[in-house]
Amino acid sequence: MEYKEFLESKIVIAENFGTTIDTELLSDKLLPHQKTIVPWCIEGGRRAIFASFGLGKSMMQLEIAKQVIAITGKPFLICMPLAVVGEFKRDNEFLNTGYEIEYIRDTDDLPVQLLEDRIVAKYQDDSDYLKTDDHLLDVLAYQRLLSKQNPRDFNFELKIYVTNYERVRKGDIDPLKFGGVSFDEASILRNLKTETTNYVLQYFKQIPYRFVATATPTPNDFIEILNYADYLGVIDRGHALTRFFQRDSTKAGHLTLYENKKEEFWKWVATWAVFINKPSDLGFDDHGYDLPKLNIVEIEVQNLTDDVITNKKGDIVMFKDTTKSLVDVSREKSESIALRVDKAFDIVQENGIDKNWILWHHLESERIAIEKKFKSEAHHNDLQSVYGSQTNAEKEDLLIDFSEGKYQILSTKPKIAGSGCNLQHHCHNMIFVGIDYKFNDFIQAIHRCYRFGQKFEVNVYLLFTQNEHEVLKTLKEKWQNHIELQTEMINLVREYGLNTNKIKSDMKRQIFQNRRSATVAGATVYNEDTTIIHQEMPDNHTDMILTSIPFGDHYEYSDNYNDFGHNYGNDGFFSQMDYLTPELLRTLKPGRIAAIHVKDRIRYSHQTGQCFTKIEDFSGRTVAHFEKHGFHLVGKITITTDVVRENNQTYRLTWGEQRKDATKMGVGLPEYVLLFRKAPSESNNAYADDPVIKKIDEYLLSLWQLDAHAYWKSSGDRFLSFEELSKADMKYVFNKWKEFDKSTVYNFQEHLRVCEDLSKVDRLSKLFMTIPPTSSNDLVWTDINRMNTLNANQANRKREKHICPLQLDIIDRLIYRFTNEGDLVDDPFGGLFSTAHQSLKLNRRAISAELNPNYYDDGLFYLKALEYKLSVPTLFDMLSA
Repeated sequence: MEYKEFLESKIVIAENFGTTIDTELLSDKLLPHQKTIVPWCIEGGRRAIFASFGLGKSMMQLEIAKQVIAITGKPFLICMPLAVVGEFKRDNEFLNTGYEIEYIRDTDDLPVQLLEDRIVAKYQDDSDYLKTDDHLLDVLAYQRLLSKQNPRDFNFELKIYVTNYERVRKGDIDPLKFGGVSFDEASILRNLKTETTNYVLQYFKQIPYRFVATATPTPNDFIEILNYADYLGVIDRGHALTRFFQRDSTKAGHLTLYENKKEEFWKWVATWAVFINKPSDLGFDDHGYDLPKLNIVEIEVQNLTDDVITNKKGDIVMFKDTTKSLVDVSREKSESIALRVDKAFDIVQENGIDKNWILWHHLESERIAIEKKFKSEAHHNDLQSVYGSQTNAEKEDLLIDFSEGKYQILSTKPKIAGSGCNLQHHCHNMIFVGIDYKFNDFIQAIHRCYRFGQKFEVNVYLLFTQNEHEVLKTLKEKWQNHIELQTEMINLVREYGLNTNKIKSDMKRQIFQNRRSATVAGATVYNEDTTIIHQEMPDNHTDMILTSIPFGDHYEYSDNYNDFGHNYGNDGFFSQMDYLTPELLRTLKPGRIAAIHVKDRIRYSHQTGQCFTKIEDFSGRTVAHFEKHGFHLVGKITITTDVVRENNQTYRLTWGEQRKDATKMGVGLPEYVLLFRKAPSESNNAYADDPVIKKIDEYLLSLWQLDAHAYWKSSGDRFLSFEELSKADMKYVFNKWKEFDKSTVYNFQEHLRVCEDLSKVDRLSKLFMTIPPTSSNDLVWTDINRMNTLNANQANRKREKHICPLQLDIIDRLIYRFTNEGDLVDDPFGGLFSTAHQSLKLNRRAISAELNPNYYDDGLFYLKALEYKLSVPTLFDMLSA
């Protein structure tokens, strides 16, 4: 395809995996907004319904189940929290789906549909059935069933089966028996690190029709939304992380949504998830959907003491530590139980002893204190507690009884009854006897009563001590983020409805089209897609290509689809490189060098499906790619890296894990400069059409030997002793080691001995490699200054740093080795124009393209500063004049 078509094909939207249905088949009992959402979900096949509390998620899931059973000929499974089964059964009777709801604990116990009945039914419906292969297969299957050879081969009865997440967690549910599945209030998918979620992703993703129905996701760094997307199969989670999130290179797992990607992110989400707060969000009437007033009452309980106050380190302090430390929060909750329970009792006494109440708590000790306090009073002796050690049946019976008004006070934890249960009909008062940082549990618990259909104002009392203001502040901030998230999505729903094609058309605007260019001294630079620039360049134009290519889809450098980092995996990246690399070959002079900086990639367990981290040979794929397009590999330069720093960024090489099992630990990843050559025009010798010539006094015999030498080290001499190391300054030790390692034959045991001696005196750093192996070979560069980049200037100017900068001394050494003065050096991925900057300093010319407008502006600043510096006459020039 043409390059522009390729770019448009990268627009990220969710595909349709389902079937278009006749809307006339939908139940007449569905409300208008439900009749719009259900067929959209079935057509997509893998969709999420993020609907506010009371908008009929259970009704929509049941209708989806009915339609999917008809499409697939298999039963449908709905996974849900405790005490929600009753609601689904009531709604199923109202909706009259035609399918019975059955609660299951284990799929091994399910009855199969008798094939004899199925054969008879088909015969009655179709007289030609006996002549078909289906008839023969059914008969053979029926005979196998009678012989009980393998009864698991047969379909279950066509029903809507429901189960609790506890059964899913235990692995009791075989998903392959179902044609579709829906996760109601899908808290099970909020965290991809748990064994439960890994099980769900591994097995439930095999079901063709998959749905999620829950209230608006919580703003937990947006990871929850990505987990839903991963489960539904609308995008690979690693691709989504790369596309929309900025990585923190100093802290593994810390992600922030790019500010300039927010709009695109929400548009992408809108192609597979519908957010709806009211029917009017989809253009329908809101009659009957008005929420009552929500009263949040904050009550501070004074937790004072005459005892000596200590912090978490045991030091005596004047005031309690009110930081975000979970240890401090836990201690404060434990110390204030009696105070908070007494206050909760007073609130009930003062605000309605005859009303129904929910007492939310988090600790088992809180439950015991609540029972002791309330059950001692005649008015409250019907208080019932729902807690973890009860059977699921006991919990469900108690929760259903409370929802039906059969007792007055419910005491339970948000993580037990905070999701799914509809408790609004007989309750509109609740007390959080304690608060914590878990916003999702908090907001879900509130909405057990505060939902559409509630006829009374809902009163929510929050109890906290004077030392828990940080917890309350955090909950409020998360609530505000929650509202902002809802607003973002609701606005998109109102603008686009459920029209995915309209969203895709609008997203095409993000293809880059604002070219800029400048010429500074001997450098011409562009703010443009590098492929387009190289398509416009003449043949045999440049003398060297020197660049650091994007490392597949590891990072994105700009917010449009031209970005090479915005691709689906390495295959997508190299597909885009297929448009650029032939242009690089065409524009490079025959016989000249393309130096390509790369690094192999770490692939984490959630990306590979394995339980351990592995390495992807990105450098090898780069070699294969360039050779495919006519380049010839003539060398590899290895640049060692600091393994300790790498582990601090990836956590894959930890010392502790190495001691537990050495087989799971690899080694640090070096970087490479791959040296490719374009074949000369003449084949009678190996010389370039325009050779790079070095004078004998510039390129000494000793330097040539190091350039050509294969890197070997073995045995050797001793370094400083333990006594000397314990007394010496670390700067002195580092410099002496560098000198020693370069001047002696290498001895691994001696290197290890020095590290151990430094560790004994607590001088072996955990932040960087204290005494790294050094190299005297020009093919293995260990003396690279990682701070020697234009990023240092970026930090000083408080500007955004380039994500993967190439060190200036690497650039200098490559330019000097493979070009003549006056040559034109091409950097297709300019970044901050480091290559152009160093080319000018070494009396070369440069051409470079950069897509990111901010990088272009900053790089242009550095080039202009260098131009001024080069143009200022020196004192010697003035004296000569």
